[in-house]
Amino acid sequence: MSRRRSTSILAAFAAVPLVVALAGCAGGSASGDSGSGGDDDVVTIGVVGKSDPQWAPFVEAAAEEGITVELVDFGDYNQPNPALTEGELDLNQFQHIVYLAGYNVDADEDLTPIGSTQIYPLGLYSTKYDSVKDIPEGETVAIPDDPSNLARALLVLQSAGLIELTDGGSIFSTLADIDEAKSKVQVKTLEAALTATSLPDVAAAIINNDFVENAGLSFDDAIAQDDPEDPNALPYVNIFAARAEDKDNETYLKLVEIFQTNADVQAGLDEASGGTGVSLVVPVADLEQSLADVEEDTAAQG
Repeated sequence: MSRRRSTSILAAFAAVPLVVALAGCAGGSASGDSGSGGDDDVVTIGVVGKSDPQWAPFVEAAAEEGITVELVDFGDYNQPNPALTEGELDLNQFQHIVYLAGYNVDADEDLTPIGSTQIYPLGLYSTKYDSVKDIPEGETVAIPDDPSNLARALLVLQSAGLIELTDGGSIFSTLADIDEAKSKVQVKTLEAALTATSLPDVAAAIINNDFVENAGLSFDDAIAQDDPEDPNALPYVNIFAARAEDKDNETYLKLVEIFQTNADVQAGLDEASGGTGVSLVVPVADLEQSLADVEEDTAAQG
């Protein structure tokens, strides 16, 4: 069953303080076009995980509406935003609001969300221990090194009782915020795609959903995770992103609608996340406000 949530559940999220922790191609001919879609529309979308089961029915459903979707697969999270900025993509769909905010602030860009997809729990996995309490003191845990997922991973470890953060934790927490004297484990950072492959060498690792099954793991194997339905989690809702000048493009908005409402796409999302993802339809104004809030806080941290 799809774990879909309606607009009304999240309508008030934009007002929630952001204190709790989230991802060679041709430009499409639909860029900058406010048309409603037609036989000549080609939209290029950057993704991480082109083979995920939601994408085939999405491409098919779009074609039925006269929109040709070309998916461009990227191997890591650092590439799709620059490609979108440079016009090599029309849209991308791989990241949450916190990640986009970090990119916009660092690159002085204005990519913007045009629709929500799902929110995913961030899980802690181990091939050596069956529960968090079994992890011995002094062991090492690996987490992703990109700032947004790093902070969220630290919050997961704190909730699991493995570390303590000196400031209580926030979406800006870093390794420097770990109170080592009060923490049970050591923490090291790796590229997000490598935390899963580090499992033989560490006690446990925080692994992003995109890499769980590729590592031969099941989502049910997680020994700890955060709560994707926490109202404070809005900044970790995954989104479709576009260039600011294209945010009202009717073809792009139609694609978001297809993604959010097509039953086969939603079934594919559930399959891809092992049933852990929660589909959400959040008002775009709320997504934009959340992005603006996180950007402001991110810039202040700099």
